[in-house]
Amino acid sequence: MHTPNPEPPKPTLPDAIKAEVLSEALPYIRRFHGKTVVIKYGGNAMTDEALQQSFAHDVVLLKLVGLNPVVVHGGGPQINSALKRLGKEGVFVQGMRVTDAETMEVVEWVLGGQVQQDIVMMINQAGGKAVGLTGKDGCLIQARKKLMPDEQHPGRMLDIGFVGDIERIEPAVVKALQDDQFIPVISSIGYSTDDGQAYNINADVVAGKMAEVLGAEKLVMLTNTPGVLDKNGQLLRKLSARTIDELFQDGTLSGGMLPKISSALDAARFGVNSVHVIDGRVPHCLLLEILTDRGVGTLISAH
Repeated sequence: MHTPNPEPPKPTLPDAIKAEVLSEALPYIRRFHGKTVVIKYGGNAMTDEALQQSFAHDVVLLKLVGLNPVVVHGGGPQINSALKRLGKEGVFVQGMRVTDAETMEVVEWVLGGQVQQDIVMMINQAGGKAVGLTGKDGCLIQARKKLMPDEQHPGRMLDIGFVGDIERIEPAVVKALQDDQFIPVISSIGYSTDDGQAYNINADVVAGKMAEVLGAEKLVMLTNTPGVLDKNGQLLRKLSARTIDELFQDGTLSGGMLPKISSALDAARFGVNSVHVIDGRVPHCLLLEILTDRGVGTLISAH
């Protein structure tokens, strides 16, 4: 009778190194105990199965050692593939998705349904207690239509459909879940309190504003690069407001990095103690960034 080959044993660390790693985490656990950490989850970390599991494991571990993780997620690749099945192409202006009525429907069922439930399930399977929220829940994300400046015609504004600006975040539902030891998982969909219209909001923008309103200790943004890179592709380990303005002006920061870095800088200016743009392709990047001496990305500060 044929028996399947057993899985090769996973490499194990010597006990002394394990002990060293755990003791290195202790001061960070002590410093951040009871503090809120907002995590923007997106990119490769969302689509690679091994990275998904590593992310879920990290979030649960952070919760178990006394931090309060709040996950805000996008879902660009999943929205693009759903649109493709309908014969539509994603169109972007200055890093923002142009969103007509049909695209908005797709965004709602992909982000608020499929993607969110996958993340909730993943965290629960890793031993956590996750709950999914959209902007509608507890009036969490109140929004209005966003108009974009027309770069070709200064002074004019572009209407890019059902894309929203955040008017207000009402954090009561998130705080109530945190108090009951749940991990909130938030989709970046806002709603108008006037007519109930749904708006697609860039997930980086939601994460930045959520960190600010919750008085978060940290905002951590997962991305598909080692962090923020200069024109030669070298990692910039620390950025201040002044350096960021220079990078915007010389075109180093463009496309999807524009809303990400703008939101990160706003969060730093409005009281979030530290903002990190980190490489979501590194397994256990959250633990490395938050609980060890080795950062895995770019630190952004207001000064």
